[in-house]
Amino acid sequence: MPDTSAPRLLGPAEVRELAARLGVRPTKQRGQNFVIDANTVRRIVRESGVTDGEVVVEVGPGLGSLTLALLEVGAEVTAVEIDPLLAEELPATIRTFAPDQAERFRVVLADALTLAEVPGPPPQALVANLPYNVSVPVLLHLMALLPSLEHGLVMVQSEVADRLAAPPGSKTYGIPSAKAAWFADVRRAGAIGRNVFWPAPNVDSGLVAWTHHAPPTDEVTREQVFAVIDASFAQRRKALRGALRTLAGGTEQAEAALRTAGIDPLTRGEALGIDEFVAITVALHATTDGPKGDS
Repeated sequence: MPDTSAPRLLGPAEVRELAARLGVRPTKQRGQNFVIDANTVRRIVRESGVTDGEVVVEVGPGLGSLTLALLEVGAEVTAVEIDPLLAEELPATIRTFAPDQAERFRVVLADALTLAEVPGPPPQALVANLPYNVSVPVLLHLMALLPSLEHGLVMVQSEVADRLAAPPGSKTYGIPSAKAAWFADVRRAGAIGRNVFWPAPNVDSGLVAWTHHAPPTDEVTREQVFAVIDASFAQRRKALRGALRTLAGGTEQAEAALRTAGIDPLTRGEALGIDEFVAITVALHATTDGPKGDS
């Protein structure tokens, strides 16, 4: 016999009915595209590796499609929703479609970009269909905010997925790849078609999975390393001795720090991994004054 206590997932009819009842139309401003395919949300949860009893933080739950799939595998879910109307309705949706799991769900009305804390037990996983227009800053902010996170999976625009998972030296490697590598080992986990969304976006989507690792150093701060990454990619075609000139307080200082770190001053930022950026930062801070303008 079917398990009547299991959550019922949302399909196209349920999503449209909920949206119509609430008077909700997805907005490009907030990057809203609601998933209407139950197999897709189950796949996301499966790829995320979330298991029974794990505490999960979800960003942008919308009408609850992915939330219900997370509850289906036994997760405890804290959903962060910026839209007051959606946040207010979500608990009722969970009570209707997953009554036996409702006590394992909470919603937080907040902007994930400025979120200062997550109530409840520390989350172990992040699983989300991230708004395309703020996906990278949201992901990096939550990785920094929630050191308890052990792993996660996010759905983002396909090109963003490529950038997040890109290795040093590749065409798509850049600031998102380098900064994400501070927190975790990141990989591409598949592609998602456009027809599983309502409305269908005009871009393809991709899944990015990651596994947390310890910070690569405690000699310098994450903010200091990220400042070096930002400067290194500010002008992609510029060699590092020129790209880091302002940060180091001059070309000679930049070149000296690079040589101390064992890096050719004519190397470009796109060739370096997180360990090399750390080594440069440590070398820059080995001087009495540190980088110019450093706080």
